[in-house]
Amino acid sequence: DLWEKFKDEFDDDCIVHFVKTLEYDEIMANIEKLPKFEAVIGMGGGQAVDYAKTVAWKTHMPLYQVPTSIATNAVFGHRAGLRFNSVVRYVEYVEPVAVYVDYDVIQSGPKALNRSGVCDVLCYNNSMFDWKYAAGQGKCEEKWPYDQEMVDEVKEVYQSVVDNLDDIYELNEKGIRVLTEGLRWGGAAFHNNGWNPRPIEGSDHFLFYTLEYMTKKKFIHGQPVCLGIFVGSAMGGNDPDGILDIIHKAGVEIRPEGMGITWDDVFAAIKYEKEF
Repeated sequence: DLWEKFKDEFDDDCIVHFVKTLEYDEIMANIEKLPKFEAVIGMGGGQAVDYAKTVAWKTHMPLYQVPTSIATNAVFGHRAGLRFNSVVRYVEYVEPVAVYVDYDVIQSGPKALNRSGVCDVLCYNNSMFDWKYAAGQGKCEEKWPYDQEMVDEVKEVYQSVVDNLDDIYELNEKGIRVLTEGLRWGGAAFHNNGWNPRPIEGSDHFLFYTLEYMTKKKFIHGQPVCLGIFVGSAMGGNDPDGILDIIHKAGVEIRPEGMGITWDDVFAAIKYEKEF
């Protein structure tokens, strides 16, 4: 909890809310109880910034985002990943006035947490493959046909992160900047492509969503997503050994026991993933 570190930077009359849920109905009930305010500051990890988006969207107040980790691209996305009876849906639309990424704050945080942010760029390895595979099977949505020009752009962002994994692992200023730029591109790409998620995520995120739904556990986003990247790559024959090496080089823990779950949980989620 970082509030003790930052609370003296805020005025005494600032309203502080600690995020305990991303369930939509609970958030709406909490917003109804808030006194009058003039701006929303989302400070913290992915849950805090998604919660802040929802408050700003509902109240039409300006939003300022201060991510204290770079573990997801959530701070750069226009929609919030909220839960509806434990099922993830991306809803609403809000633009922040500014997003402030402070190198010292990121470097003072848990390295494993921040390194795991590579997941929201490494998943492009799957999204590019999955999208092309779907096109070959005649399974692409009519409104989102396969777009090689977009895939080439995705590949460029993906490669920029892969080429700088040593700096990202060290979390030096170059590494933070490269990863943040990759996350910023991906966060905006969802909207910029007409809410088309195909360029930026694939089977990887669906395994994460299924695991979360089945186990009711909260995860460090990058761990189950990176596991999903490997599993999806293995199922498609999409260079699984190569992507596993990249995940290891980035320093992301993908073993189930490292996430507090079992291999049985993972196998059950893989089997249920398509139905879910």
